[in-house]
Parts: sequence; C-alpha cells; structure tokens
Amino acid sequence: MNAEILMNITPTETRVGVVENGVLQEIFIERTNHRGIVGNIYKGKVARVLPGMQAAFVDIGLERAAFIHVGELGAADSQTPINQLLHEGQSLVVQVTKDPIGAKGARLTTQLTIPSRYLVYMPGASHVGVSQRIEDDDERDRLKSLVASCMDQEGLTGEAGFILRTAAEGVGEDEILADTRYLRRLWRKLEERIAEFSPPAVVYDELPLFLRTLRDYARPGIDKILVDSRETYQRIQQFAQQYVPEMEENVTYYHGPRPIFELYSVEDEIQRALERNVPLKSGGYLVIDQTEAMTTIDVNTGGFVGRRNLEETIYKTNLEAATTIGRQLRLRNLGGIIILDFIDMTDSEHQRQVLRMLDKVLEKDHAKTKISGVSELGLVEMTRKRTRESLEHMLMEPCKACDGRGSVKTAETVCYEIFREILREDRAYGAGNYLVLASQAVIDRLLDEDSAGLADLEAFIGKTIKLQVESLYAQDYYDIILQ
Repeated sequence: MNAEILMNITPTETRVGVVENGVLQEIFIERTNHRGIVGNIYKGKVARVLPGMQAAFVDIGLERAAFIHVGELGAADSQTPINQLLHEGQSLVVQVTKDPIGAKGARLTTQLTIPSRYLVYMPGASHVGVSQRIEDDDERDRLKSLVASCMDQEGLTGEAGFILRTAAEGVGEDEILADTRYLRRLWRKLEERIAEFSPPAVVYDELPLFLRTLRDYARPGIDKILVDSRETYQRIQQFAQQYVPEMEENVTYYHGPRPIFELYSVEDEIQRALERNVPLKSGGYLVIDQTEAMTTIDVNTGGFVGRRNLEETIYKTNLEAATTIGRQLRLRNLGGIIILDFIDMTDSEHQRQVLRMLDKVLEKDHAKTKISGVSELGLVEMTRKRTRESLEHMLMEPCKACDGRGSVKTAETVCYEIFREILREDRAYGAGNYLVLASQAVIDRLLDEDSAGLADLEAFIGKTIKLQVESLYAQDYYDIILQ
C-alpha cells in the first residue's frame, strides 16, 4: 500500500491529510484559536457533584465546566456514591478524553495516560498491556518481557503501568528503554507542576497536531511526509531525530508552485465530504445524515441495474457501499451511534459477506468501532468512538435560513401566511394600504400562481396590496408594512 501524509500549515490553521493509494482517507484540522484539548492534563476544581447521575462537573478553566462520571474516577467500586468520593471545591487531577462538542463540555478521567512513540505510561497502574492490533502471540509476549525488564531497570515495577502501542511491533530493547526513561522523566516534571499549581491550571499540554501526527501515524507503511512550511518542517525534523529516527528520511519540505492540498486533490475531497450524497462507482449512492442523536447512512442502487438479477445487483451495491462507508466514517470523523440502512438482502450469506467487508474496512480505523448484526428491520447498528468534532461540525454551522433543519417553507406556504397576516392586521389596525416585502420566489408566486388569490384579498378588504422584492430575505421571511 502506498501511503503519504500531507501537512498544510498556516499561522491560523494546521491541516493534515492521510492519503492511501492516491485517495484521501482521513483529514485532521487544528485551528490556532481553539486547539483540541484531548490528552491535556489539568489540575481542576470540583464545581458541582450530581449524586443522581453519579457524576460531577469540574472547572478546568474552560468556558464550560467539564464532566466526569464515577466510572472514570478509578474507584475500586464504581457503585460507590460519588458524593463519598468527591465534594465541591476539591482539587482533582484529570485528563480530557473528549473535546467539548456542541453544547456538551469536555469529558474527563482521573486515569491518566501519557503517550510516547512506542509506549503509553499509566501512573498509578500496575499492569502491562499490548495493542490489539499486534496479533502475533509470540510478539506480544516478547514485548511484555522487554517492558518488564525496562521497568526493573528504572525502578518502576509496581509504581506504574504501560501499554505497548502498535508502533512497538518489532522494536528492540534500546528503543523501549529510551521511551521508558523519557516517560519517567516527564511524569516527574508533571508531579512537580501538580504540587506547585493552583486549580484550575494546565499541567500537561498535548503536542500540536503536526507532531502528534508524526508520533501516532508515522509507520513503516508511510512512504512520504510532505510539509509545506519550512519552519514546521525544521521542527518535525528535530522531533523525528529524537523520537522517530526511522521516519526522518521520509519527511520532505514541499515548496512547489501549487498548494499541496490542491496538487493531491485534497481540497476537492474535503468539499465532497461535506455533501449529503456520496456517489458509488456502480451508479448507486449513499445518503449521510448527521443529527445530534445519531448518524444515519442510507444505501440506494440509483442508476445501477446490474447484469444478472435484482438480488445480485443489491449484493454488489451493498458490498461497494460497505467499503465506501468505512472510508467516509474516517474521512468525516463520524462518531457515536451510526445506523446503516443497506438495501434489503434475502440471502443470509450475502448479509454475512457485506458485514465481513465492513469489518475488514474498519480494521484500518484508529477509532474503536463495534458492529451489531443485521436487525429484524434490516438495519446494521454500530458505534464509533468520538473524541473530537466531526468534519461537518468543525467546518460548518447551522443554516440561519432554516435553523439547521435542512429545509425551508415553500413559496406557496409563505404566500398563504402573508394572506392570513394581512387579514389579521386589517382587522386589528385598518390601515390604508399594505406593502409586502419578501424574497424573489415569493413575490414571483404572488404575481403568478397566486395572483387570483391576491386580487380576491384586495377586493375583500378594499385595500391595495403592493409587492416589493427584498433580495436579502430568505424564502420563509417577509414583512408587511402598513401604509
């Protein structure tokens, strides 16, 4: 597989695209004026305890208080009443697990984790885990033995735990020991800050996006990392020399005449990822609707009629849709509850094959996913861990014309509202004449299809009704001026 990482850097925004076989698979965006805070560690103050919800709000210095559930407090028994564990005004060291999304504050945990290239350090824990993506049992055992040896050398046995990341597969003791020492030194510094700072305060600030990308996504399968900022390129080079030396030669400064995202068609892909419909090569298409509660994805055959029979056509469309859905989930960063409405299949083997294809595609996803079977209604329910805002929520805002509903009143509906409003105002005020200010579409209808109704209304009230186009008015907005 040919894979590249593209970094577009400006003073106000950093954008990172992951391209596999010439196709954009993931896009990450971080804006200078509101960087993501997942992974940050804070010394906060408990603002409010909610015994009924077994949760609490914690002030960590943000606009909205953050939220922590009793299960994230590291208590031996999560059934313990939270008001026995926390009280208002109490200092609490917490880490952000989810950015604030919409009206919801950040989600927190007291079970701290600090990542490096190969390891995740867990102060206060005692176990050693291995990434599920490392499947070979012998390799898992080898890595656990390496970490145990390094912990003994550094005197960390019983004081901390570690998780071996996917990038650790195949590395030797020197690399693991270097990471262990780095994380131990970093934690000692953080302990000093925790003791010194008063809440609310930032104790540990996660790396900026371009360095996190190198730490978390750079792997042997990545052929090139192109950066279009010389200053950022130099910082990445320094970071790579110290922490990811095997990727240093893959980092390249791009200074071509065309913008890097335009050269690789990433800009076009981002625009398409904001659209509701996603075309399939076969002629079918997906309809993706993102709401507050869940995301729904509907599969349609469209113009694809197939060559054999209807069942075969449906099966092929669903297979292609499963592949496309996996990519769209990563590209749009859709999370939470996701309902997939594949075209109904009568053959149970076809259903299994489609689910198997979906599973295979999602193996590449860094976010944790869980898929159910096909329900009695023919729907596939799944979840995808959400830690940051989706692409749509980051780049778009609710339409002011329709208040985010995705639809507006028809011109016909607005015309009839105008008729009723004129009748109401005539009875209440008895003005001489009326001037209607409305959008072009509404005025056109009043002069055409509803002209007879307008004339009847003028005759009924005995007044003249004038019309005026207001080009800035939305279709469902109008004013009636009494003259």
